[in-house]
Amino acid sequence: MTSFLLPGNIVYGGPVTAQDGQESRSLGQYILDKYKSFGDRTMLVDAVKGVEYSASFMHESIVRLAYILQKLGVKQNDVIGLSSENSINFALAMFAGFAVGATVAPLNVTYSDREVDHAINLSKPKIIFASKLTLDRVAKVASKNNFVKGIIAFSGSSKNFKNIYALNDLMDNDKFKTQSDFTSPLANKDEDVALIVCSSGTTGLPKGVQITQLNVLTTLDSQLEPTKIPMEETTLLTVIPWFHAFGCLTLIVYTCMGSRLVFLLKFEENQFLSAIEKYRVRMAFMVPPLMVFLAKHPIVDKYDLSSLMVLLCGAAPLSRETEDQIKKRIGVPFIRQGYGLSEATLGVLVQTDDFCKPGSVGVLKVGIYAKVIDPDTGKILGANERGELCFKGDAIMKGYIGDTKSTQTAIKDGWLHTGDIGYFDVDFEFFIVDRIKELIKYKGFQVPPAEIEALLLTHDKIKDAAVIGKPDEEAGELPLAFVVKQANVQLTENDVIHFVNERASPAKRLRGGVIFVEDIPKNPSGKILRRILRNMLKKPKSKL
Repeated sequence: MTSFLLPGNIVYGGPVTAQDGQESRSLGQYILDKYKSFGDRTMLVDAVKGVEYSASFMHESIVRLAYILQKLGVKQNDVIGLSSENSINFALAMFAGFAVGATVAPLNVTYSDREVDHAINLSKPKIIFASKLTLDRVAKVASKNNFVKGIIAFSGSSKNFKNIYALNDLMDNDKFKTQSDFTSPLANKDEDVALIVCSSGTTGLPKGVQITQLNVLTTLDSQLEPTKIPMEETTLLTVIPWFHAFGCLTLIVYTCMGSRLVFLLKFEENQFLSAIEKYRVRMAFMVPPLMVFLAKHPIVDKYDLSSLMVLLCGAAPLSRETEDQIKKRIGVPFIRQGYGLSEATLGVLVQTDDFCKPGSVGVLKVGIYAKVIDPDTGKILGANERGELCFKGDAIMKGYIGDTKSTQTAIKDGWLHTGDIGYFDVDFEFFIVDRIKELIKYKGFQVPPAEIEALLLTHDKIKDAAVIGKPDEEAGELPLAFVVKQANVQLTENDVIHFVNERASPAKRLRGGVIFVEDIPKNPSGKILRRILRNMLKKPKSKL
């Protein structure tokens, strides 16, 4: 797979040759057909419960739940909400929603009442699925919004809402034990929305990203394998929350590719490592905090991780040093980085066996166009020139639901403006420098915090770090580091400042100082929540 340059410095990943997804009558039908074709093959494994689920079980359950949703009044293009940690029921609910032609709107399980209210008022779900963990909160908020007609509880009960159905009761009800197959309604794939996922919300309340059926089906057709190891029947591990775009699309894409997906509810050190050992996991989906854990935590040495062949890391930049530490420590041969955002349906860039320079996020997936522009003038830049990354293609979202202004700011003439600074080299490999909004402005210099963070993580006494700009009247902003120390070590502010001074250019030195904290606030995909750190500066007594 080779990218090439079009006139005007536009980089193109080449045409999509596979058309199975795009030719299907709908996303729901595509998934039903795939699961039916896989027969008794194990598709999902709940590593906490130790339960394996076959494709035939999944197909039968999705069909039954699709009929149940129809009986409850869910029609094509209605919205269903989904508030749950990773579980078999999350997968069944989402796929049944697709089967009936509904839009599925996953909700972050850590949301407060206010955030749940904001999210469901974006998507307006008719039915909401909720786990025991989230049921009370969802019921409480739903009771104040009359567009919610019912809640389907995976388990537990709540007195906060009148129409709550127990999933097990519905699935066991004889009147819903119907045919063994289901035909999904014919979709207008370019317009019909499959998913409404909430954006990271690192700068305020999340926006609802509308991902169409065509977006997902194109992603399925264009999925690049990060190595020559075939994905079919390969065992993968994920701990990334399925309510997050990265996790949700991983679930859809890789099970449809025939992989066996081992999942965890959340990251817990021993469960994570023992799942790799027990199920002989070959590939794991990672975010940088998990990579740092593998590189530095002493517990890692107690487990047999020799089956691991590939670590695929996304969501935030990964340093070369962390990558090298992992390879040396556990011998995993392939560490692949990728780059994507909710607005572009999973990933638009991924490293491959042939394109995996240190620090790069790889090459364009097929069907994707890219350009790098000067953020101030809009001029299109060439190779090795830093600017804002913009992407175009059938994977780009329909827009933000109910927010025309933000959509028009993000998408101009079909080009998604990412807000990320990066560049491509002469081989069309891409490199991410930082977020436009997160660059620290020091005396006219633009300092990428990610670069300083990567440097700090090479210190053997530093467990985690985040860097922001501290306002300064004379310089504009001064780089300031929040640092998490490894357990039982001695490390002073001066030690950290001196460490950076010896290794970084003057503009990148920690002139704003160092603050030691217990942990770094991050969203579920591992992105640093810098606004919380900035608030800490304004209110020094606040705790993380």
